[in-house]
Amino acid sequence: MPTQRSIRPTVLTLYIEGVFIQSLFFKFTDSPETQFIFGTLDAWGAGLGYPGLFGPGGIFSAYVVGTGELVARLLLLVALTQRFRLLRPVGALMALGVISGAIFFHLFTPLGVSVVNADGTRDGGLLFGLACGVWVAAALLLMTSRDEIGRLLGAVRPRSMA
Repeated sequence: MPTQRSIRPTVLTLYIEGVFIQSLFFKFTDSPETQFIFGTLDAWGAGLGYPGLFGPGGIFSAYVVGTGELVARLLLLVALTQRFRLLRPVGALMALGVISGAIFFHLFTPLGVSVVNADGTRDGGLLFGLACGVWVAAALLLMTSRDEIGRLLGAVRPRSMA
């Protein structure tokens, strides 16, 4: 019978999976919501002297961010198996990095916490709340992955020069 300790990482992973899989649909189909979000960010970047940063060919485009989410999601999904458990902290760290960017841009740009939907209504902070949930889940996954992190760090420890 699984213990609470073994169930917790699964629940956290499945939460991240759910949020990211939903997000990928919007990012990879260039939905109106995605166009609004990345258009707003691109205009903000242009105002700072970095036009195109969030545009379709930019280094922070929806496709680039979506690919980061996809890779993090796949790493976490594979890490649910015992054989690839070492990938959990890597996927969690990647998810934490991607979602930290999302939270930053919600808080410190004209995008704001409440985003405009395709029909002109506001989401009431739903996307921001989901992002905060992913951040907490990824941070908890890292905290519950101490053994895997130790094994990963042990595998890359430099040899002594004796």
